[in-house]
Amino acid sequence: MQAITRYIFSQLLAAALAITLVLTTVFFLVGSLRWIGYIVNRGLPASTFFYFIALLLPSFMSLILPIAAFCATLFVYYKLTMDSELVVLRAVGLSQLQLARPAIMLAGLTVAALYSITLYFLPVSYGAFKQLQNEIRSDYSAVLLQEGIFNNVAEGITVYVRERASDGELRGILVHDSRDADRPITMMAERGALVRSEQGPRVVLVNGNRQQVEGKGGRVSLLEFDRYVYELSQLQGSVHARWREPRERYLHELFGPSNDPDDVRNHDELIAEGHQRLAGPLQGLSFVLVALAALLSGHHNRRGQVRRLLAAILCIAALEALSLASHDMAIRSLQSIPVMYAASILPGLGAMVVLLRAPRRARRGLPLAQAAAS
Repeated sequence: MQAITRYIFSQLLAAALAITLVLTTVFFLVGSLRWIGYIVNRGLPASTFFYFIALLLPSFMSLILPIAAFCATLFVYYKLTMDSELVVLRAVGLSQLQLARPAIMLAGLTVAALYSITLYFLPVSYGAFKQLQNEIRSDYSAVLLQEGIFNNVAEGITVYVRERASDGELRGILVHDSRDADRPITMMAERGALVRSEQGPRVVLVNGNRQQVEGKGGRVSLLEFDRYVYELSQLQGSVHARWREPRERYLHELFGPSNDPDDVRNHDELIAEGHQRLAGPLQGLSFVLVALAALLSGHHNRRGQVRRLLAAILCIAALEALSLASHDMAIRSLQSIPVMYAASILPGLGAMVVLLRAPRRARRGLPLAQAAAS
């Protein structure tokens, strides 16, 4: 590898990593707002919450990496242009392709990373995410009984726990059941525990009393007990085999769906997702080529190349919109699948044609270096 290629590539790689880190942080913060309710409302520990969000990172990365590579290419080559380094490199005989080689190498790394994400890491992580989400939704009673607060575990049922020991024992328990407005029930116990059974979760109360208001007269009946079992089976969601979403499936599962009724009903969506896995990563190359075409195809301008930057950014925004629209079109009709590939490949081919053309001179008849110096 030439020293110049290593020099430019090192700048591109550093910029791409920095932009990826920033965008990942932004996506992480925005995405976490959607799931913060699992901590606030369902009492998940912070470690589980962060693991929950980390499982979504591959989904974010498949969107971030092409944009990061594009932004890094724009930034580095714009800086080289403004510092007149590109003029010097052209003057010593470097061709357009040699100048573009470091960015194309970065694009190759980006495409390889995207394929590894979409073909393996995405279905693995998203499948684990949906499984964890399903488990929390199906049986979350164990995390609802948080100490020191009144937990509204279900409609009309409030549970208070003064202290929750490390071994799972509950101390200072109050349960108020107002589902029957005419006969509310209040139970208090010194200690207890949350246990699981075949019928669902239940709270075992030890050394307490049960108070129930009888009728409209307000007469209260009191029952003291040494041991009392309160069923929480109403909190046990039905655990059943769920349909695996397209994002959870590997490529061979997308192109070869089963005869399950849900798979048959969503056949087109599965096939469209499979083609998106193959076409989407190619955007990493096309985005970089568009950035190169914008900054290497024209002559040097001391006043800057803001118009070219804006044109490249608008082009990428349009390509992103076209990619999303083509995926939705393919779900509705598989005949639109070629549009997905065209949106990922044709912009890169067009940019390559522009890039390989000799750079336009600032003035007709003047050599490039002389035109840039004038």
